[in-house]
Order: sequence, then C-alpha cells, then structure tokens
Amino acid sequence: MVGALAAFGAAAAPEGVLTFSDAEIRKILSHGPWPPPAAKDPSNRVSGNAAAIAWGETLFREPRLSVDRTVSCASCHQVQRSFADGLEKGQGLAPGDRNTPSVANVRLNRWFGWDGAGDSLWAQSLRPMLDPREMGSTVSKVAATVRANADLARGYRRVFGAAPPDDDEALAVDVAKALAAFQETIETGRTPFDEFRDALSRGDRAAAARYPLAAQRGLSIFIGKGQCDVCHVGPAFSNGEFHDVGVPHFIAAGRVDAGRYDGIGKLKASRHNLLGPYNDDASRGTATSTRHVEAQHRNFGEFKVPSLRNVARTAPYMHNGSLATLADAVRHYSDIDENRLHADGERILKPLNLTDAERADLVAFLESLDNPGR
Repeated sequence: MVGALAAFGAAAAPEGVLTFSDAEIRKILSHGPWPPPAAKDPSNRVSGNAAAIAWGETLFREPRLSVDRTVSCASCHQVQRSFADGLEKGQGLAPGDRNTPSVANVRLNRWFGWDGAGDSLWAQSLRPMLDPREMGSTVSKVAATVRANADLARGYRRVFGAAPPDDDEALAVDVAKALAAFQETIETGRTPFDEFRDALSRGDRAAAARYPLAAQRGLSIFIGKGQCDVCHVGPAFSNGEFHDVGVPHFIAAGRVDAGRYDGIGKLKASRHNLLGPYNDDASRGTATSTRHVEAQHRNFGEFKVPSLRNVARTAPYMHNGSLATLADAVRHYSDIDENRLHADGERILKPLNLTDAERADLVAFLESLDNPGR
C-alpha cells in the first residue's frame, strides 16, 4: 500500500489514471482484495464438504422438492442473470411481493433475505421450499421426496453417512444445509475494478491505466461526493445491514411491506434460527447477533443493502424491483426525496444533484463491477 500511495498520490498522476488522494486510495483498497478467503460455516456441519456441495448443486436444480414438481431454486436463481431472475417481482408458484435477490457471493452475508428473517444460509435455503408462493412444499413433503427417490436418498447417505432419518424436520433441514454448502461456492469472478484496485495496491501505473477513465470518474464520485461507500462497503460492496432508501413500501391498497421490522419478528419466532435446535455450532457463538437483535420502530421499511458485484446483470433494482435500470437507480439517489425517509431514523441520504455526465460516469463504474463469468 505504501508503494500505491507514493505512485498514485496527489503529486503523481500517470497518463490515463486520475489523481487520487491518499485517503481516496485507502478507500479504494478497502474494496478488496477479491475474492475473500473461503471459510466454513460453524452452524452447518456439512459446510465445505465436497459431497454436500455436489448434492446441493443437484438439489438446487431439483423441481421434485416443490409441491407440484415444477419449481426449483434454479427457476428463480439463474446462472445467466448472476443467480437472479430479471423480473420485477419473484415468480414461483405465484407472484411474490419482492424482487429476487442474487445468491452470488451469498456466503458473505450476515443476514439473509431482504428483511433479514434468516440468520444462516441453511435457514434461508429452507424458507423458499416452504413458502406457498415459491415452491409450496412442506417439511413432510420435502422429507418424503428424499426418502422415496433412490437417487436423492443415495445423495443423502453420501453426505451424511446414514440413511435419511425418520424425523421429517431434521431431514428437511439437512436438505437445506446441503443446499447452503453448494451456494457457498457461488462466487463472482474478478472484475475490471479489481484489476484497477490491485494495480493501485502494487503501484502498477500501466495496469491502472487500462481501467476506463469514465469508470475512474464514477469511482471518484462513489467514494467521494456520492458517499455510496458508507453502505456499499468492503470487498462485497455491502455492509450487510438494513436502511430506508426512500423506496415506497406499499404493496397494494391496504398492504405494506414492513421490511426489517417484520423480518426480525419472523427471525425470533423461527425454530430454524441459530438459537434453535438445528444449529451445529455447539457453542452458539454464531447466534450472538440473533440473541441481541430487537425490532425498533425505525426498522419499518428498511431493507438490506445488496452487494453491487455483477449489479449490471441483476436489474431491476430495489426490494420491489421498481427501478428498471442502473441509470434509474443512480437517478433515484441523485434526486432522492428526503420526505420519503424516516423522520426518526438515520439521515445518511441527501440529494446529490448529479449532472448528466456524473450520472453516466457512476453507471460506468457500476458496470465495471461485472465479471465475464458468473
């Protein structure tokens, strides 16, 4: 990093590279390196297990886990769309109320779902199987499907070393844990931004100059005037927490989406949270956040900050899919209506009043967070 500051600080601006201050370079470097090292989930005894990953990938594409045998996880989490679906609202057996989030890089999450109603990837993997609008199944149906199909039963034995148990709920949770083991491996590749970030880190002027100037100008806005990195922070470009960003939370006449406020209630009430009987972490150290989180009035209408990696592939945007393009999303933050924000909540956001050129540069930066692979 010392070399980067010397080579790219205010006193030296190589051709094709904007001048960044020492403080700006530190901010840029904080968004990497990528990818972060893999780590096993202590709450899931088959996390990182090769057999579980392989079986989990099979289960991810398995429609027999749905009530009518037509919907799988892959129906909504599509590889070509960076594991989202491109729809305004998710569509399983019936239309949903929220946009389908990508599961790429999901292992880095602390909370799961737009409202954080899941505190582990395996609990979040069980939820859509049981949601009547998604896969519409039940714990008993999932368990019976695994027991009744020789290939699925063999897969279970390979992963867990025993025949599928008689306990329906325990079996369904194990299915979810295998699904989680696979999803932990879904990782986006390196991007033009990562190459630029690493070039700054090692003081490589020639490599840094290959990053488009429009993206560099957008990056400067992202970490500067826009203060986007207050919430979109770190290698995943997300703090993993929940904020009110001025997007209406009305679903239909007389119906609202309370977001994080309801999510905390669902989390606390779930038998599948990390305080429950299915956490494989005997110390329950993984459950500290769950133990202490409490719903507050300001949580009403707050939704999780998504990662920005591969964001160009996951339109439309926001929890309700109400913004069709990246340009629309940037315009929303540029011209945000402060009257839509909680009067008693945090006051991070304010209108940025970006020019047309600044908005285009910010879009160019966001597009540079895309990678050629998945």
